[in-house]
Amino acid sequence: MPHGKAAGERCVHLSADNYCGLFGKPERPAVCSAFMAEPDVCGSSREQALQLLTWLEQTTALVG
Repeated sequence: MPHGKAAGERCVHLSADNYCGLFGKPERPAVCSAFMAEPDVCGSSREQALQLLTWLEQTTALVG
């Protein structure tokens, strides 16, 4: 996704099982490789993850 993606937008590289199609490949974006899926960021479900990540994106957009 050369122009990035909004929080909650599904990555085009995710499989139907939510696995990254670029995992382990050199073309995988650095931001994805550096991301650590911690409970504080992702919660304990997909719904919580989307809420938390959307909040983080909106909050940090206001600061920048």
